[in-house]
Amino acid sequence: MSTIKTTRTLRIVAVSGGLQRPSKSAALAEHLLDLIADEIPCQQRLIEIGEIAPQLAGAVLRSHLPTAVQQTLAAVEQADVLVVATPVFRGAYTGLFKHFFDFIDQSALIDKPVLLAATGGSERHALVIDHQLRPLFSFFQARTLPLGVYATDKDFVNYRLEDDALIARAYLAVQRALPLIDLSLQPCTASSESLVEA
Repeated sequence: MSTIKTTRTLRIVAVSGGLQRPSKSAALAEHLLDLIADEIPCQQRLIEIGEIAPQLAGAVLRSHLPTAVQQTLAAVEQADVLVVATPVFRGAYTGLFKHFFDFIDQSALIDKPVLLAATGGSERHALVIDHQLRPLFSFFQARTLPLGVYATDKDFVNYRLEDDALIARAYLAVQRALPLIDLSLQPCTASSESLVEA
């Protein structure tokens, strides 16, 4: 049962850095989106970098991007909660995943809750979440949520999560995230006087 009290439907946006379709990163992102939706009334949107890659790759300024891609960037900036998932490519997130976030306004993600996830060929790349993704979103001053979710190829069957341990970790990651999402959505009501001792 959700502990989050809200008077509006939240906007939850996932960004998958996968460049192929179907994509294990997109499948993981969708799984996390669904877990959040089970707990919070929300509008869900999945953005797949592979779908917009042809319009994204050649641009050097945001103003050079097609309107549809600019609207995609705006959806990320206006989201209440982000889920990001990327395949590991040569020890880091994909280049187009980073290129996409290079166009995001650097103040747009301040204090925004971000659930981090990644996929790779083996467990050897599991630290990509802490060594690559957390620093990227720390730059944006986002609130990266406590547990990341890392999946390997063997955790999927036909692009669906099938490993019980991973499914349990994904569930735990969302449950651990809920109180922090709730906190980030509460308006600050304390006055400056109440913060200063006489």
